[in-house]
Amino acid sequence: MTNMFSQDMDVSWLRNPFPRLSTNLTDDLQISTDKFLAGQPPEDQLINTGFYLVRSNNKTIALFETWYAMKNNSDRKKEQDVLIDLMKMGISRQLGIALTTLNTLYFSGFCQDSKDFRAVITVHANCCRTISAKVADLKAVHRDWRRFKAASATTTNNKTDPASFRWSAHDACYHSWNTSITPVG
Repeated sequence: MTNMFSQDMDVSWLRNPFPRLSTNLTDDLQISTDKFLAGQPPEDQLINTGFYLVRSNNKTIALFETWYAMKNNSDRKKEQDVLIDLMKMGISRQLGIALTTLNTLYFSGFCQDSKDFRAVITVHANCCRTISAKVADLKAVHRDWRRFKAASATTTNNKTDPASFRWSAHDACYHSWNTSITPVG
């Protein structure tokens, strides 16, 4: 059996994420979140299918079969919404899936920015409604990242104060919710 890694097109890698992912063979599914809730069980987190690693085994195969059967029979629900519904119904416990949610300190997104430029690995343009807004705000993320890297390279002993760096506001994404979208088809 093979493991599978999946990410949305609007996830930007600032560093290699694989060293931060668990190599524990008992972790069945490692998945990103919109907002990481420290101390909360993984089943109660606001999961996001924008970035995940799944170990192929009978439990996860059953999850994906159930997930996609439910998605294919749902009315206009996205795959993420279907998985959230399944998690709320307790499917991970029913199947015995070891679920790990990824902390937004490392696996950041527009819903909840990483608070530490030294730790952040990926940035997901989640909580955003339009592609043009995602592109605009991801460009700002890359400008912020280049500014941080340049400052880190010139600071003695690479001790850049992360508190002095802030992500630019995700203004385009924020305003994208006020835009009407014409349905396709």
